[in-house]
Amino acid sequence: MRIVIAPDKFKGSLSAPDVCRHLERGLQLASGGNLDVVGIPVADGGEGTLDAAVGSGFTRRIATVSGPTGQVIEADFAVRGHEAVIEMAAASGLALLPAGVLVDGRPGSTAATTATSLGTGQLIRAALDAGCRRIVLGVGGSANTDGGAGLLQGLGARFLDATNNELPPGGAALANLHSIDFTHFEPRLVDARFVLASDVDNPLLGAQGAAAVFGPQKGATPQDVELLDAALARFVEVLAREIGIRAIKAAEAPGAGAAGGVGFAAIAALAASRRPGIDVVLEFTQLARRMEGADLVITGEGSLDEQSLLGKTPTGVARAAAAAGVPVIAVCGRTTLDRGQLVEAGFQDVYALTGLESNVDRCIAEAGKLLEQLGKQIGGQLAANRLPRPARSKEDLHV
Repeated sequence: MRIVIAPDKFKGSLSAPDVCRHLERGLQLASGGNLDVVGIPVADGGEGTLDAAVGSGFTRRIATVSGPTGQVIEADFAVRGHEAVIEMAAASGLALLPAGVLVDGRPGSTAATTATSLGTGQLIRAALDAGCRRIVLGVGGSANTDGGAGLLQGLGARFLDATNNELPPGGAALANLHSIDFTHFEPRLVDARFVLASDVDNPLLGAQGAAAVFGPQKGATPQDVELLDAALARFVEVLAREIGIRAIKAAEAPGAGAAGGVGFAAIAALAASRRPGIDVVLEFTQLARRMEGADLVITGEGSLDEQSLLGKTPTGVARAAAAAGVPVIAVCGRTTLDRGQLVEAGFQDVYALTGLESNVDRCIAEAGKLLEQLGKQIGGQLAANRLPRPARSKEDLHV
């Protein structure tokens, strides 16, 4: 019997490769090791995208780059042939803010206005150095609201004030932007193609823009949001003088507001195409091909909830499994979906850690052990030849 395990991470608890490992252990214990299990870590374009790439045959590389507040860090990216996968959180993520920057568990105002995407641009350059010419940018979890100015600086652009001095990093400094010097902009970009893996469809500016919607999540105060939005508008104005009307169109494009405006820079200056993150990941992991001949697909994530229905990993995997005619079940830490929603999403069965342990904190702390128990439970049912059948009503589901 062949089983494909294709989960996302259990955020705050286990990476997707760890989820695969613990589930497989439980499955094999229950079946006496007679199952053919294939683990394929997946993600939706945010954190975990790099793990998904490495689990699909990409080679992990390391580059020395600038973190979101200027600290020197080591950041991973992944390479397969002429293709690279870059996870923005690895170079410019919220989790990289130094100790002391966080206030009440959130980044403080200073970080919100000065964090930079420079390291992500430096990772792109490292990918070019590795011979890559198709680059996937997974842009979740960013710390910056700089419109991607830092990313362009990492590729050789210079952002200058009225006295021809380089601006300091961060979105707020763009209020003083006078010109952008592209003289030494990376020439190899002419031959490179970029995919922006993001489900965010916000524009760059205004009430639905990068600063207004996502700035507060990064610690921006109302005053910071106003400052950042005006500074980003200045960036658009100056960039339009340099590259023409496509900068204005890029600022209005769906996805321009992704990752603190990195979507804007990627669309305007790199001609990136935006695609749903889960579609990009399922493509480079070749999940459809690898689930051919499978008897069962197991997917999941930490919290299976309403957000999961909006293009997140489990529902994306469920769609792929349905297209292949393979039954799919989900494992999760908890679910807030009712049975009707789970059936509608295409799951034949759903197993939650909270079904074994009602204490959520213990579920998080002991997720690996509990996943192995779920694996044994599922494996026992398979050994008894009780494969899941298509769920036709909410009463058919396990949860």
